[in-house]
Amino acid sequence: MVLRIILFAMMAMGLGGFGIIAWVSTRPPPAVADAAQPAPEAVAEVKPEPPKPVVKVAVLVAGRAVRAGSLLKPEEITAREFVEANLPPGISKDSLANRHLLVGAMVRRPLAVGEPLLVADVMRPGDHGFLAAVLSSGLRAVTIGVDAVTGTAGLIWPGDRVDVIMTQTIEDPSLPIGRRVAAETIQRNARVIAIDQQLVQGALPGGTEGNTARTVTIEVTARQVQEVLVAGRIGKLSLSVRASDSSESTADDHGATFAGDVSSAMARQPTRLRTDVIRIHAGSSESKEYKF
Repeated sequence: MVLRIILFAMMAMGLGGFGIIAWVSTRPPPAVADAAQPAPEAVAEVKPEPPKPVVKVAVLVAGRAVRAGSLLKPEEITAREFVEANLPPGISKDSLANRHLLVGAMVRRPLAVGEPLLVADVMRPGDHGFLAAVLSSGLRAVTIGVDAVTGTAGLIWPGDRVDVIMTQTIEDPSLPIGRRVAAETIQRNARVIAIDQQLVQGALPGGTEGNTARTVTIEVTARQVQEVLVAGRIGKLSLSVRASDSSESTADDHGATFAGDVSSAMARQPTRLRTDVIRIHAGSSESKEYKF
């Protein structure tokens, strides 16, 4: 019995060893196993593109609300930054030259505060039909010659309201000296529509004396055109700028102002009586004067 058990145990061990040998023989060598497996593909690392920098530019915009038909003044033009990629075509970038071009230009449509000033929104001085477009219905344009003093030293701009004052000297020896120089307002609340023949603004900031305005064009009625022209032949014309909120009407006429109204010294000068002189000639050499 014991021999049988030993025999069966030896047979089992032999079968087990045979199975182990058979399993090992069927396994491929390690190098072959590694070569049989395909190598993993190299995956390129995709890096996200860096965001493009946001470019901003300074653009000329309306500094305050502007009505259609108005003439732009320096204080109505300011600058504001916008993203360049979002700007519409025809924009005016901030520069001294562009500001000078826009001053005095007529606005074609109403502009809100901060709205960009496009080329299509304005009619610049010098453009074809600018003067006719600026004039109000039924009114005329008349030009007045000025200098650094009578033109308020270049501080008048298109769109301002002015009074036209005539100063004259009356050549009449019989009048008292205090009544020989007079000034009177011949036009009130006239709108300035252009400065100089080039229809541009007056003396530029930092300009020289040669840039001082020499002509000012104002808007008046047909009758007032004649009055201005006649006044220019009688005496010297000067301009006085009115406040933007001035409510003074043409009925507020204080009449003429004489030299005696300004200078008390001239007002006290006695009146010189008029002297009539008759000269009688006797022959070719003798003559006598008789005063009355």
